[in-house]
Amino acid sequence: MKQILYNLFEHKYLGREEARDILQNITLGKYNDAQIASLITVFLMRNISVEELTGFRDALLEMRVPVNLSEYGPIDIVGTGGDGKNTFNISTAACFTVAGAGYSVVKHGNYGATSVSGASNVMEMHGVKFTADNDHLRRSMDACNIAYLHAPLFNPALKAVAPIRKALAVRTFFNMLGPLVNPVIPKYQLLGVYNLPLLRLYSYTFQENNTQFAVVHSLDGYDEISLTSEFKVATSDSEKLYTPEDLGMFRCKESDLYGGETPEEAAKIFDRVLEGTASSAQINSVVANAAFGIQIMSPEKKMEECIGIARESIESGKALATFKKFLEINS
Repeated sequence: MKQILYNLFEHKYLGREEARDILQNITLGKYNDAQIASLITVFLMRNISVEELTGFRDALLEMRVPVNLSEYGPIDIVGTGGDGKNTFNISTAACFTVAGAGYSVVKHGNYGATSVSGASNVMEMHGVKFTADNDHLRRSMDACNIAYLHAPLFNPALKAVAPIRKALAVRTFFNMLGPLVNPVIPKYQLLGVYNLPLLRLYSYTFQENNTQFAVVHSLDGYDEISLTSEFKVATSDSEKLYTPEDLGMFRCKESDLYGGETPEEAAKIFDRVLEGTASSAQINSVVANAAFGIQIMSPEKKMEECIGIARESIESGKALATFKKFLEINS
């Protein structure tokens, strides 16, 4: 590791195989915490390359606990985290909104490393018991169109570095990897990123993997469609800039999306969204992200129709009923 670090400090890049081997060695315990922290720091000081990101991804997927849910043709909706905005769990709420509308979702998530509440925090706050049992996950899909995969159960590397990530409390390249290593390898993906270089990096990576995707970034720094500013959406076909007004929605303020100081506060906002009693700004942000997820799966539908489907999922109570059924099966 010493020579690897020297090379990186001299602004050299890792090849795909080299990156793969390094991440496998982390999992095998061949490096100490200080070395891993130093490696992580390198990627805070410069952008990660497609080769490096793909190599790290290769290692994680090779070592993953496999899950076979591919026949459902599911989507994952996730943000990289690391945007420093501490929003409530918008992506997770969007997942239940999409599932409530009848689409299959396999949500891959973890505890918050740079925010108060990650997806696993809000799940745990509701009594969800995480599992890697394939039959149980399949029952969840059959009953309510959604299964939740707590990342450390499916990837030993993510578990190995969790204490270091928590201690550093800054975004790391593991934030970048999380959305790429859903063990189901879902057919569809809506991914939010915190800057434009990452939007293009993930676009290139997804195109290599033949994933049907949309990568989104709000220009004021959110790793999701926040409706606080213009936002860019990249797919395999195009890259387009939208405004909240393009979706028929008003712009909201950063404070409208704040997730609170504790996981309990974030969980209460999450509940109010699915109950339809949250603020218009909170509900709209979830509807917007869910709508783009629906359009990835149903590209023949216009955005106006996808927004209507997502909003109806919440207003009709379908999203909430889906979540309650999910809790019944997974708690």
